[in-house]
Amino acid sequence: MKCIVGLGNPGKTYQSTRHNIGFMVIDELLNRFHWDLNKKKFNGKYAMERVAGDKVILLKPQTYMNLSGEAIRPLMDYYNIDTEDVLVIYDDLDLPAGKIRLRGKGGHGGHNGIRSMIDHLGTKEFKRIRIGIGRPITPQPVVDYVLGGFPKDEHEDVIASIKKSADACEAWFDRPFADVMNEFNSRYI
Repeated sequence: MKCIVGLGNPGKTYQSTRHNIGFMVIDELLNRFHWDLNKKKFNGKYAMERVAGDKVILLKPQTYMNLSGEAIRPLMDYYNIDTEDVLVIYDDLDLPAGKIRLRGKGGHGGHNGIRSMIDHLGTKEFKRIRIGIGRPITPQPVVDYVLGGFPKDEHEDVIASIKKSADACEAWFDRPFADVMNEFNSRYI
């Protein structure tokens, strides 16, 4: 069983913000597969279906970003999912809008959602797709920036990064993550 977790904040207020790009990738996958987030348990909303004979869970934690680990740990325990079968998708200030970067492990890099994941999983070794949101050009608190929407001139790049990330998720269903990482990291430099 594989579990793909998109990080974000619940509620309409945050729906189109930079911090919710992980949720946007989950929405893209739900649309592609014609699935619904029809389960609500473990502080999250999720879908569980089969892809090529294997079970796949798509999860949106409903704990708010900084407590994301509180949703994934109980779900993993309940379904007996190993950390090697978890892929987390989230926003990254250090990448420009439209860029994605796949990693097999790493630190939190100041991202509180990832910090929570590391704390609750007890390891830094889980797969990730980092999606660039860029840094603010004008002086403003980071929290205001990540909770703001994308400017119109970035929409095309943002949509492309969401689709590329969903493509990478689908590729992971069939191939080892190292192969997917090599392909997508070299293709989208």
